[in-house]
Amino acid sequence: MVPELESTAQTPGRLLSVLGVSFGIAGAVGGTIGAGILRTPGLVAAQLGSGPWVVAAWLAGGLYALLGANAVAELGASLPLAGGWYVYARRCFGDAAGFTVGWMDWVGHCTGIAWVAVTIGEYAAFLLPGLEPHGKLVGLAVLLLFTLIQLLGVEAGSGSQKLLSLAKAVAFLAVVAACFVLGGPDTRAAAAAAAIPTDPAGLAPVGWTGLAVALVFSLQAIITTYDGWHSPIYFSEEFSEPQEDLPRSLIGGVLAVIALYTLFNLALLRVLPLPVIAASSLPVADAAALLFGAFGGQAITVLALLSLAGLINASIMGAPRILYGLSRDRLFSPLVDRVNRGGTPTVALVLTSLASALLVLGGDFTILLGLAAFLYVSLYLVGLVCLFVLRIKEPERPRPYRAWGHPWSTAIVLVGSIAFLLGALRNDTANSGWALLLIGVSVPVFLATRALTPAEAP
Repeated sequence: MVPELESTAQTPGRLLSVLGVSFGIAGAVGGTIGAGILRTPGLVAAQLGSGPWVVAAWLAGGLYALLGANAVAELGASLPLAGGWYVYARRCFGDAAGFTVGWMDWVGHCTGIAWVAVTIGEYAAFLLPGLEPHGKLVGLAVLLLFTLIQLLGVEAGSGSQKLLSLAKAVAFLAVVAACFVLGGPDTRAAAAAAAIPTDPAGLAPVGWTGLAVALVFSLQAIITTYDGWHSPIYFSEEFSEPQEDLPRSLIGGVLAVIALYTLFNLALLRVLPLPVIAASSLPVADAAALLFGAFGGQAITVLALLSLAGLINASIMGAPRILYGLSRDRLFSPLVDRVNRGGTPTVALVLTSLASALLVLGGDFTILLGLAAFLYVSLYLVGLVCLFVLRIKEPERPRPYRAWGHPWSTAIVLVGSIAFLLGALRNDTANSGWALLLIGVSVPVFLATRALTPAEAP
């Protein structure tokens, strides 16, 4: 059995237990809501062809995330240590499995950070066209800015996350309110008249089999858009009362995102007819243009930038905790568990930012982003399996929070995750293959780091 995951090395500093529920919810909201919600409603509408089914699909995706948060809350409250998913995998299956999970998680974070940085550069160029030739430089500047904020310490990172998440929520709610107040039959008629004629009946899936297939494809996109709800687990060790704060942060964060996503889709349906939403790659921009004219495009760009800023801050803050945990538990170089006086793992932060910067300069995210969803759902799957394993192997372990409805509630998410991965293997073989290759690469990396890492003192 793996020993208790306690700190195994003396470090110059330590993580500070100063975070609370307000940060946890801000982290969950900031780590979840990105540019995806601005684009995904059109994809889902095109698949389902029915307003009620669209709303039902978003609620179903939210339920998947909520049941996942319910399961992970038990793990986090009973093992409140820095490192995220890797902590649970190591506890259940040993060092090699723990390192593989941590490797997957960290690489996925760096990929996401790089993509967000580049996307911020692209959106900034829309507001200031003179920046267009320098999009990657803007992305690197944003990456440097948020790295410097994190170097100030965990309280600076926490404060920035709360501020960005609040601004993001207010901006989304303002768009929702404008759609409900200004939208209606007149705006839907105007949008339909301006659009290329589309047969609404042609959008609807044929028969129950067609509906089932459409729901599967829709849920794949929706689940990806909900990804990030687990962000608070990376800070388990830094909550003042992790046994209470972590479950409240996970579940409260998911409920907040479900409410925002549902209201957002209802607001779009208030302004635009479903065929127009289905034909659009960015339906919220179409709605804003209809309501506010030329100013609408700029308003949505600002909304996107707020969403992405909160996302990159949460990711840059969380990813170093993965390397910190691996290093502290002697699965990575002991130099990486250095913490400054502000409670930031400095070496881990610098490594994360450098890796992300290299990905920004590399420029082609087609493969990396294609495998990101596969990796993240794989991590969910590992966590859910760990909950079952620990309930059996360690029935006496203190569990300040017990997942309600377990094993049935956990099994629902487990089956959903397996179905998602099987669907990805069948329908996106290339990117799934790259994801499996990346997982395989963790083995030689683990062996190399283990050979170079001094054994802990007896």
